[in-house]
Amino acid sequence: MNRKLMVLALLALIIACFTIFTFGKEETVDFSADVKPILNKHCIACHGGVKKNGGLSFLFENEAFAKAESGKPAIIRGDAEHSEFMKRLVSDDPELRMPYNAPKLNDDEIDILKKWIDQGAKWGKHWAYTLPDDVEVPKPFSLAGLFGIKPKGVNNNIDYFVQAKLKSKDLSFSDEADKSTLLRRLYLDLIGIPPTLDEISAFIEDDSDDAYSRRVDSLLASSKYGEKWASWWLDMARYADTKGYEKDGSRSIWSYRDWVIKALNKDMPYDEFTVEQLAGDLLPQPTKDQFIATAFHRNTMNNDEGGTDSEEFRMAAVLDRLNTSYQVWLSTTFECVQCHSHTYDPFKFEEYYKSLAFFNNTRDEDTQGDHPKLRFYTAQDEKRVDSIKHWLAVNGDGNAVKSADLFLHTLEPKIHAHYSDQIVNGALYDTKWLGVRSSGSARLKAIALDGKRQLFMNFWTDAVGGKMEVHLNKPNGPLLANIDLPKTSGRQVIQAAIAPTSGVHDLFLVFKNPAVAAGQPICMIEWFAFREDFPIGKPVENLNLQRTFLQLVNLQPESVPIMIENPKDMHRKTNVFIRGNRLSLGAEVQPMVPESLNEFPKGAPRNRMGFAQWIVSKENPLTARTLVNRVWAQLFGRGLVEPLGDMGTQSIPPIHRELLDYMALDLMNGKKWSMKKLVREIVLSGTYKQASTLNGDKAEKDPQNYYLARGPRFRLSAEQIRDQALAVSGLLSNKMYGPSVMPYQPDGVWMTVYSGESWVKSEGEDQYRRGIYTFLKRTSPYPSFVSFDASSREVCLVDRIRTNTPLQALATLNDPVYLEAAKHLGNIMLQEGKGNTKKSISAGYRRAMLKEADPRKIADLEALYKKALLEFNKAPASAAKYLGSDLAKENTKTISSKAAYMLVANALLNLDEFLTKS
Repeated sequence: MNRKLMVLALLALIIACFTIFTFGKEETVDFSADVKPILNKHCIACHGGVKKNGGLSFLFENEAFAKAESGKPAIIRGDAEHSEFMKRLVSDDPELRMPYNAPKLNDDEIDILKKWIDQGAKWGKHWAYTLPDDVEVPKPFSLAGLFGIKPKGVNNNIDYFVQAKLKSKDLSFSDEADKSTLLRRLYLDLIGIPPTLDEISAFIEDDSDDAYSRRVDSLLASSKYGEKWASWWLDMARYADTKGYEKDGSRSIWSYRDWVIKALNKDMPYDEFTVEQLAGDLLPQPTKDQFIATAFHRNTMNNDEGGTDSEEFRMAAVLDRLNTSYQVWLSTTFECVQCHSHTYDPFKFEEYYKSLAFFNNTRDEDTQGDHPKLRFYTAQDEKRVDSIKHWLAVNGDGNAVKSADLFLHTLEPKIHAHYSDQIVNGALYDTKWLGVRSSGSARLKAIALDGKRQLFMNFWTDAVGGKMEVHLNKPNGPLLANIDLPKTSGRQVIQAAIAPTSGVHDLFLVFKNPAVAAGQPICMIEWFAFREDFPIGKPVENLNLQRTFLQLVNLQPESVPIMIENPKDMHRKTNVFIRGNRLSLGAEVQPMVPESLNEFPKGAPRNRMGFAQWIVSKENPLTARTLVNRVWAQLFGRGLVEPLGDMGTQSIPPIHRELLDYMALDLMNGKKWSMKKLVREIVLSGTYKQASTLNGDKAEKDPQNYYLARGPRFRLSAEQIRDQALAVSGLLSNKMYGPSVMPYQPDGVWMTVYSGESWVKSEGEDQYRRGIYTFLKRTSPYPSFVSFDASSREVCLVDRIRTNTPLQALATLNDPVYLEAAKHLGNIMLQEGKGNTKKSISAGYRRAMLKEADPRKIADLEALYKKALLEFNKAPASAAKYLGSDLAKENTKTISSKAAYMLVANALLNLDEFLTKS
């Protein structure tokens, strides 16, 4: 008996100890997950960012625990009872209680804050700014697992994370989608267009274990892969074929679009993909493609309108580049810091301008010519360039070769005419070009002349006998050059020797030509360039090569805007803009990244290259997370973190954070930044392969599919809708690359000013090319694309918000592109049915939806056909007009039948199941 009592007592003691240690231990409050959301919701508006009422801010740790205006800190670590912060939260006095003039915090929120302070008020970093060393895959133990048998719906590690979350919500995976639905989904996701009926049939009949994975690998290797995924990237890169703003003139930048497609197709690692776009020109020996990649940041808008301040819009472009870089790669709303410290995230006002300094030393200056550009010479002219470089290598040195190569291919570095000042008897015409009348002058300020023996000048004039004198330091100072200004036919670059001079000096340009009428400028000048002389060699060779050099400079080859860094003598200072106003300068700052993020790489240069290396550092937690999140959103219609543009403290806490962290780490370390491997892993997962059918119980528990208990289902993108219509009707062109094309759009849509440019419909197969190649004018984007939520690309867009409006139905029912697709699909139906209406309609449905139709649908479509046929027989002229046929050249009944099939085909192209990926 005593022994029983002792055993019971021992058990009771064990239970008591277990209870004390298990339930008695207070749960630690996490700052990022528990406290920061409360502060952001209730406190930051008055105590952080712009406002610091009472001298108190909860934005940064040092501010939160510093002395307020009362002379005491509001929060005493470890002592909530005596912390003024807590006293104010629970006060009954409406004048004292916080938040002021707002509802009181609920009991749970107050309890969290009290526990946090009593536990020491540990600050902590936002979850997205740190990355764990490893994430354990939540594989549950099972006997079947010992034999390699995976649970239902589990194909890879992604599924284990999703399964664990589903179990916690009493949910489970849906069955796998049927083969035709799954293959259509895969094709649309990987290459943007649906499979053919033959490809569907082959897949259905293929019972091998690797049937699906072989299709995945085949599509990832397809050249169409890059065309589909480039559209996603070009939204973020704000790619367009025009410069934007009111004038919105055309710009030839399609080479960048083609570079993106090619880079994605060859699976360029994302770190290289990043570095080349941000700083390809700063690589040791940049290739042509690496220069083209930098056009990512030449997609910024450019204002050609007369009277604009070039420096104002140059700076607008630089600000856009900074904001876009943080948005594209880091999911950070850094633009909020331009005028004041971030209201919610730990970014200080001065840090914005330190980051701006990385971008403030590029050669582009909002000029009409869109300089600098990479010039594409013909093969013959490229040989002439090579001959000059070879001669310079023999007679000069590596620096001479590099300088000549850069100038011939980019015309940089140069000084634009709008930098002229102290203009006498002249002006900056249209605020862009220097025009000075006879005996007038202008100054070029602070020109570095060490080693500079040649002046190149781009100008034009219709007058004969003009001269330009170059004087040192003042208009009547020592004469450096006396240059003839010949009459030109259009713009021309001339070359002239200048007297050797050392140091940095102001140069005064004096213009003379008594023959020019009073009040008229002698010439107009766009830019100047001061260059080193050719090395001393054989006089005849030297003269011939200089002549060839100038001829090449005067060519007008195809080109693409690119980034070029300023040389040291043209380096710009970067200052803080007080309240974000560029005309109100504060302290000068040096390039640096925010303290709250990962450290700047040791030894990295303080320029765009160093910034790019910081972006792709494996110590940077945001870059890989951002890419994973956005690729996931492309495939599932929603990111693991929402919104896609903000992974800061105001983002919705991620439901699948562990999955996001696992995939981000694996992307950097296991997949070596391979985007194709990332996409492959996702589409091979059981999570992706689920049917998207709505189950009543699951829909009720998770109506938005946050927990991924069913497959993705959402409307296709604007480009995919058009491409799919062309594909199923047999019209889609496979032509790749080259200048943008102009498919049909209604007359009068594209109204241009100044330039007289017009929308000229492309001929032949160009009008049936994929949507990625459609010309995009920022002030008047392609109408049907805009209707389906495509961007005008004036600024970076990371997420197209899907809408549902009547305009979409009007576009697909009436746009001639879709009517022509319907006409061709109708003809296919007529041919395949061989006179049998039901067979014809079944063939059309099968071709569009890639599966057999429900008999009820066939019956409805057959009824539509009969009704249309009846109406068209009554009005054959209407049938001919709808069909676009000549009534006099074709049988009336044939026209009516074709028009009726066209109408049914149009209905098929408008069905929800056709416009949706499910």
